[in-house]
Amino acid sequence: MATEILMPALSPTMEEGTLAKWLVKEGDTVSSGDILAEIETDKATMEFEAVDEGVVGKILVAEGTAGVKVNQPIAILVEEGEEVSDAPKPAAPVSAAQDAKAAKEAEPLREAGRTDAGPAPQKTGSEAPRTQGERIFASPLARRIAAEKGLDLGSITGSGPRGRIVKADVEGATAAPKAAAAPAPAPKAEAPKPEPVKPAGASADAVAKMFEGRAYEEVTLDGMRRTIAARLSEAKQTIPHFYLRREVQLDALMKFRSTLNAQLEGRGVKLSVNDFIIKAAAMALQTVPDANAVWAGDRILRLKPSDVAVAVAIEGGLFTPVLKDAHQKSLSALSAEMKDLAGRARNKKLAPHEYIGGSMAISNLGMFGIENFDAVINPPHGSILAVGAGIKKPVVGADGELKVATVMSMTLSVDHRVIDGALGAQFLQAIIENLENPMSMLA
Repeated sequence: MATEILMPALSPTMEEGTLAKWLVKEGDTVSSGDILAEIETDKATMEFEAVDEGVVGKILVAEGTAGVKVNQPIAILVEEGEEVSDAPKPAAPVSAAQDAKAAKEAEPLREAGRTDAGPAPQKTGSEAPRTQGERIFASPLARRIAAEKGLDLGSITGSGPRGRIVKADVEGATAAPKAAAAPAPAPKAEAPKPEPVKPAGASADAVAKMFEGRAYEEVTLDGMRRTIAARLSEAKQTIPHFYLRREVQLDALMKFRSTLNAQLEGRGVKLSVNDFIIKAAAMALQTVPDANAVWAGDRILRLKPSDVAVAVAIEGGLFTPVLKDAHQKSLSALSAEMKDLAGRARNKKLAPHEYIGGSMAISNLGMFGIENFDAVINPPHGSILAVGAGIKKPVVGADGELKVATVMSMTLSVDHRVIDGALGAQFLQAIIENLENPMSMLA
């Protein structure tokens, strides 16, 4: 029986992607676990594995095609000797309302799957019983293995396209008595759905008309830029930001860093100021644990470990890879991990679990000469620390004498739903104390 290979959801937020490259061609025989294609999401380029076996009968989406919706057929897999003409035809284009409904119906399937396109965890009939007389879709190999093991296919939920039972679903299963058929639930009346909200501002055509007669280049939005636009628009509209600003004197840190780097030179380690800032923020989250929190819609989640996200600029956008358990790691370990994450971020080779999560983020534009700025919170984070450049300034010392010091401006953008003003001030103070007393970060 022919099977449609569908565009996978490779991250929790993925709605569409670009089919960057096919690694198979029509006529190739594939097995479960073989790499079929490279899929470019809004954040990374990832490999897509086959969950079934057969022959690639037809490629429906050419490589390089952007805007391919999740669950859209991209190829057809047929059995040995089966003609492509026997395969189901791709569905006709649907309206936006139908597409939204289909996406909603497909969400439970996507949530049940792995984000790396591997097979979903085995489920039994007690978790998702089939109604009596319902047709069971399974690959020939899965049927053969099930027969050999005495398995009831009606008690197994498939992880293949559209719930089809594949090899991986039956390999780890054990025989069990057939469950009694459950009556089909009565259909529930659906409440009328509200009309979709139209984006604010002038339409694309209206804006283009304003510049009629002027030379310009139209830049098509890729997945990353669309995601950045959507998430940060949502952030500024829905998160009640407030801002706390402080200056930190870096002279002690710069001297301490220079000493450490001289000692670590033989190991090929060179610590940056940013490494110290990450460590200072991670330790401050432990000192002020109530600030180690995120907004979760109708509740606050207070985290135990210090998971710190760090903004990394790449061509066309940015990533925020997460350094997990940063409070427990040495400065040299944080430095090495940050270099690795930043390098793979620039090549779009990060896996979703490497850039999802964290309770706060750090955005450092000091290397570009920016003295201070206000960063936008990346939901669901409770805060983001904007770091400016270290600049020589005249300051009044503790003894009242005027002196020159290296001063860096820091602005903490805070989600007022999660962190109140006094708590935010304590958190920022803890960060500054760590930076101005850098030796304490080694304790």
